[in-house]
Amino acid sequence: MTGAFSLVIVCEAIADYRVASILADRVLCAEVEWIGTETLDLHRRWQGVDAGSSNIEWHWVRNLAKQYGLKVWGKFSGESGAPDARAARLVLQLLLATDNLPDAVLLIRDSDEDNERRIGLEQARAEQSWPFPIAIGLAHVKRECWVLAGFEPQGKAEQRTLADLERELGFDPRLQSHALRGKPGEPRYAKLVLHRLVGGDKDREEACWTGCELEILRARGVKTGLADYLEEVRTRIVPLFADPAPEVD
Repeated sequence: MTGAFSLVIVCEAIADYRVASILADRVLCAEVEWIGTETLDLHRRWQGVDAGSSNIEWHWVRNLAKQYGLKVWGKFSGESGAPDARAARLVLQLLLATDNLPDAVLLIRDSDEDNERRIGLEQARAEQSWPFPIAIGLAHVKRECWVLAGFEPQGKAEQRTLADLERELGFDPRLQSHALRGKPGEPRYAKLVLHRLVGGDKDREEACWTGCELEILRARGVKTGLADYLEEVRTRIVPLFADPAPEVD
């Protein structure tokens, strides 16, 4: 696949990979004149530690590092690491140690109501001059909050469900999903709210981030980290594709 850039997503689960990769693809198609949905696979490929995998999950990192004999310690510019700083440092060092150095890395994480996680990810990114651009996506409080930003009711049943949730929560969960919670058992649990709206239908859920206009997602996602993520892709990943369209086989 000559001319295709290799992009690595580090995330919590395959569902997070799906959301983050498709949103990034949409930004690429919107910002790079010569890339369209039908030619995406010619110009970028998503991979994990090697080209045979699609992504890396955070809970794999420690074992993968052991396989490569990696042990990474120390502070960050003289300061202790915030949450996720060490894990992010380790996965970036892991990618340096592989035979498949990526062209870019995207670090995707749920805040789980701890916004210091972004500080930790930024500490790792700023620690040294990495040979690849690094984009950060911190979903506050959960990935589902990003999905909710793109929900538009289809039919009367969904309209009723949305109206019921607005009354129960005291706000529109599409516009204020940052006010939801990350722990099960709470009425404002983000996963539960999304499940009520889409009824567990994965295709219906996916339509929220594939069919909603990017500008709407940006506007609704200011406080959930979604707008920040889209901007990180635009400013850090899109420049890889700034040159004229490469020749592809």
